[in-house]
Amino acid sequence: MAKIVCFSYAFLFILAMASVIHVVSAGGEGSLRPEECANACDYRCSKTQYRKPCLFFCNKCCNKCLCVPSGFYGHKEECPCYNNWKTQEGKPKCP
Repeated sequence: MAKIVCFSYAFLFILAMASVIHVVSAGGEGSLRPEECANACDYRCSKTQYRKPCLFFCNKCCNKCLCVPSGFYGHKEECPCYNNWKTQEGKPKCP
């Protein structure tokens, strides 16, 4: 009986560690250091025709949120701070 309980605890521990590793490797809010923002924003804004304003606002948002969503467009649910920061008009501030 003790072996079953020990095995159950070990399984739960491994499962918890796997979920922590998944969250950390997937990025998310606070996953970047300020010096990593430039490279992340450079990639995020690489396919837009409005590169200069995209880089300006992306870097501003990254420095506040320490997160940049993956990909070139969308995926803002990965970074709630980045997603929820709005202009005075209520439009998204972060590209």
